[in-house]
Formats: sequence, structure tokens, C-alpha cells
Amino acid sequence: MTAGALIAIDQGTTSTRATVFDAALVPRATAQRELPQIFPSPGWVEHDPEAIWTATVETAREAMAEAGYTAPQIAGIGITNQRETTVLWDRDSGKPLYNAIVWQDRRTAALCETLRREEPRISARTGLLLDPYFSATKIAWLLDNIEGARSSADRLAFGTIDSFLMWRLTGGRAHVTDATNAARTLLFDIERGAWDGDLLRLFNVPRSLLPEVRDCSGDFGVTDPALFGGPIRILGCAGDQQAATVGQGCFRPGMVKSTYGTGCFAVLNTGTERVTSRHRLLTTIAYQLDGKRTYALEGSIFIAGAAVQWLRDKLGVISASSELDALARRADPAEQVYLVPAFTGLGAPWWDPNARGAIFGLTRNSGAAELARATLEAVGYQTRDLIEAMHADWPSAGRAATALRVDGGMTASDDTMQFLADILASPVDRPAILETTSLGAAYLASRAAGLCPDLDEFARTWRLDHRFEPQMSEDERERKWRGWRQALRRTRSEF
Repeated sequence: MTAGALIAIDQGTTSTRATVFDAALVPRATAQRELPQIFPSPGWVEHDPEAIWTATVETAREAMAEAGYTAPQIAGIGITNQRETTVLWDRDSGKPLYNAIVWQDRRTAALCETLRREEPRISARTGLLLDPYFSATKIAWLLDNIEGARSSADRLAFGTIDSFLMWRLTGGRAHVTDATNAARTLLFDIERGAWDGDLLRLFNVPRSLLPEVRDCSGDFGVTDPALFGGPIRILGCAGDQQAATVGQGCFRPGMVKSTYGTGCFAVLNTGTERVTSRHRLLTTIAYQLDGKRTYALEGSIFIAGAAVQWLRDKLGVISASSELDALARRADPAEQVYLVPAFTGLGAPWWDPNARGAIFGLTRNSGAAELARATLEAVGYQTRDLIEAMHADWPSAGRAATALRVDGGMTASDDTMQFLADILASPVDRPAILETTSLGAAYLASRAAGLCPDLDEFARTWRLDHRFEPQMSEDERERKWRGWRQALRRTRSEF
């Protein structure tokens, strides 16, 4: 039987999802598991790598069974993952030494400050800023705080979640990653496309820990036959935001996508031009195919959908995320409440790890509805911060501007997307397939399998679900924007 189906494994911050696509990249079945969050101390965020592994195998098996496919019918697996999250494991046993330290974790803020004078050199090579967000200081923390880790580093392996999963899926035969995940470690020279010896010495990370870096579409190994009833090739890999960029068909310079999940991540394709940001955005690799790197500017917001979870799980304002829109619609228009969701610090373009969340504008009349509306509106305000910084950094973006393409779970909220279009004064396009991260991973595997090799051909399959046009008056837009900027200023740690 000809192999033509594909499995996309999307291991995210709050859940693990497997989707089976047919050869035409139409989703046929999906299985998902929520991922428990571990908060050992204020500002610390961890995941259990074994829980991630178990959920990965279980969801892949479930999706295959629901779709009616067996291993011989699967042409390949594409993996996409929460980026920067860091795991160290024993090469002999495959067991993690400690929980995965999640990208949101702030425990290495003090270490970053001791290295602050090195930031220009770090940024010149990696395109990144010196922040606890990235993997290098997490690796150093694990080596220095887990008993015996540094002295036995030669038998350990480091990986972001993609590497850990591929090691496990292949039975320890492949210690690999792709260029987009490597580019988020603070250890990878994005111009040369190689691990950087100077940065390894700066962060005191042994080279022996590191995986081999490959293109996003290609050979990453073959799964252990016992896992899925037969061997399946792993043919695609990209960090979640880069996979979403691919899934949205953002292949032309100037195209922008923004993903709304746990956080919010806007990615602007800059083509072969590596644009250096003057507004503290990140320069990163959008994707690497056939050895050629395509670059992007990225703005990272740490909290988007996670704020909705906070309303549900910590405040009990809602019992399900789907209730938020209806509650927000009941808000008094005269109330001007702002939520700055800096629960784990502020990301781009501020990069303030010591900021913490705050609510402004409360009156005696403020209640759950006003807080719900402020939570949804915070997504739009933070996105405008990013888009304005992108246009200032790369004026070509403004000239080549198209509608903002959006994806992720929060885009199901019409109210949130309409406010986004209003505050940006720009159209917002929601695609027919919202889970473009999984679609991007499936496409990368499909391309390596020879089923869908052409970028332009794939881009033409993108379909619009709904375009949100701006409806808010300019006066109201700018009044609300001034209120946000004032709230943001008061939230920052140096205020």
C-alpha cells in the first residue's frame, strides 16, 4: 500500500496534539492531551518530560486509529514544538535529569544580568537578546544545580523538546534538531548556520551536549517499529512559530503572521536579508530548506491565551474559555480597564523580566465583564506594539504590507480578532485551518517525502475563513491606545 498520509506532532506549552493529514494535507483526525504546568517557585515554570513523551505517543496512536491509518500508510512525521524549553537527559538510559525548564521560566534572570555587557556580541551572532527566555542559561543552570551533571556532561544530551522527542522516537539513534530550534538557544550563529564556540565558552556549555542541526525538511531518523506498529520516517521539524509561518504560506518578504496560543508571536518574513532590529525585536531563522536560510523579525509576547487560563483557573471568572466572549460583551463601554499580563515579565519590544502583571482603571463599577474585555483587548494592544516595532525596523515591511494572517486557539474569538483589526487599523485574515502550526509541520514532512515539494504550490492552497476589517473610529482607537501605553509604562519594573 502506498504511503501518503502524514502525522503532525505539535508539542506545545499547554498541550500535546497529534493530527493525521492525508496526502492532500487535509486533516483527518486529531488527538490532544492537556499538559500539566509545574510552578516550583515564583517565576519558575517546568514540565515533566515523561508526561510529554507519554502524551506524544498516545495522541499519535489515537489519531492514527481514528483516521484508520497504519504505519505502512504514513509517509512521514513532522514535529513542531514549544521552543527554548530545555531538557538534559542521560544518553545511556534516555532519562531526563530534571524537569524541562519552560521558555517562560525566569530563574536565570540574575545570570543574564551578570553577562549583560556581552549582549552586543551575543546579538550579533544569534540575532537574539540576552534573556532567560532562551536555552543557554537554562542549560547552565541545570549543569550547575543538578548534582553531578557538570562532571558527567560527556554522557548527557541537551535538547529542546523536538530533540528530546526525536531521541525517544528513534530509540536513541538520532540526536538532532533543525535550524529554527537551534536558532533559539543563544548558542547558534544564524549567519554561518553553526554552533558558535565562543558562545559555548561564554555560557560554559560543553559542545558534546549539542544535537546535530539539519534543514527543516529532510531526514531526522526512523521511529522504533514497536511504537506505532512499524517504522515511520521523521521528515520535518520546526519550532512552533516557524511552523505556523510555513503553515500560513508566508513565503514572500513582507508577509506577517501572528499566532495566539499560550503567548503571542508575530513573525515577519524578511527573505534572505538578515535585518538587525533597533527596537529589541528578534532576528531569527524563519525556515531553512535545501541548506538556504530565510530570515525573519519576530516579536514575542509571553502571555496571551495564558491570561484566559488565569481567569478560568485562578480567579474562577469563567468555567471554560469559550465563555469569555459573551462575558466581555457585557462590559460597560464607559469603563476603561487595562490588564497588562506581565505574569512572567514583558517580552518584545520591552524585554523586562522583572515586570509583573497589573490591572489599571478599576472603579466601583468594574467587575468580571470588564476584566474579561481587558484580557481580550490586551492581545490587540501587545500585537500593535510588535507591528509598530517591525515597521520601524524594516520600512520595506510597510511598503510590502498585506493583511495580518492569524492563527492559534484565540483566533476562534471573533470579538478578539475584530478588536485586533480595530487597534491595528489594518485587516486581519483568519484562515480556514486555524491550527496552522500542525499544517506547517505536516507540509515540511510532505515536502521531504516528495508529495508536495513546491512552496508556491503549497501557498496557493491557503484559504480564507474570514477577513476582519477595522471599524473603530480613529479618535477612539488613539484614546484607547494612549491608555494602554500609560498602563504599560506603570507596569514596567523601572517605573
